[in-house]
Amino acid sequence: MILIHKVLPTTVVGSYPVVKSTSLRSLMDPLKSAVETAVADQLAAGIDIISDGQVRGDMITAFASRLPGVRGQQVVGKVLPPERPITVPDTKYALSKHPWVKGILTGPSTLAHSLQIATPTYRDRADLTLDLAQALAYEARALQDAGVTLIQIDEPIFSTGAADLAVGAQALQILTSLLQKPVMLHVCGGLVGVIDEILKMRVAGFDFEFAGNDVNLQVLSGKDLGDRFLGFGCVDSSDPVVEKVPVIKKRIQGGIEAFGPERLLLDPDCGLRMLPRDAAFQKLKALVDATREARVEYTGATPRDSSWISPGRSL
Repeated sequence: MILIHKVLPTTVVGSYPVVKSTSLRSLMDPLKSAVETAVADQLAAGIDIISDGQVRGDMITAFASRLPGVRGQQVVGKVLPPERPITVPDTKYALSKHPWVKGILTGPSTLAHSLQIATPTYRDRADLTLDLAQALAYEARALQDAGVTLIQIDEPIFSTGAADLAVGAQALQILTSLLQKPVMLHVCGGLVGVIDEILKMRVAGFDFEFAGNDVNLQVLSGKDLGDRFLGFGCVDSSDPVVEKVPVIKKRIQGGIEAFGPERLLLDPDCGLRMLPRDAAFQKLKALVDATREARVEYTGATPRDSSWISPGRSL
């Protein structure tokens, strides 16, 4: 487990708007500048645990296009681990700029339900999901070896009712069994009808949306989270309108009242990739400002030193 020397640390779910460069350097790597911009904007906003920005493609193709056995949107043979790490180079760049970085993977269930099976190798999506988990386990270990603070696995399919959650849990166990870094499971969307199965999954923490889906607060309140931490989505990632700091602070207060400040990480509901860059940046800045005010209120610290109070626990 890792120690974050901040109460109510801020983070991101992952993706950021893609800002391409037209410089000569971009001929070698057209998206390198987009990674640099995403990292720089997160740091300028004051985010505590950043990501690499996830700018090299949507959450499906960024991974599926690099896996042997997948061609386009079709599974054409047995899925195998990638020949080289997919996200590690960009993650290492983020680590060169900041000590706290999360590695992010699209989960095997979400990948399996986004691809067409065009091979007799797989009888059904359950078999495919488990092989995808085996393949992604190599990427997860590479992220761990790179030095990430935590690993986030994105499984938006879990909230839709389309996925077999028992298979999803088995796949998560395969994917995480050899990891020592804490693993956070991100599930966007509504939690009604699925929360009990999701909470059985063996991860160190969860990340849910509460700004654009406030019923989730009611659904999760009173549930036993044990000692697991909770990524608390308190910024609406679907709306380009930037919330005022008091609005975000009120959401944070609701999270603290329901779950206590010690277990919370504060972030947007989901990735910000589809927003204009200025809106994405301003939302992160408003999150940081609201969090700073909440720290003062719940720790009694002054605004100057409230960022550096230890929560007294490991994440």
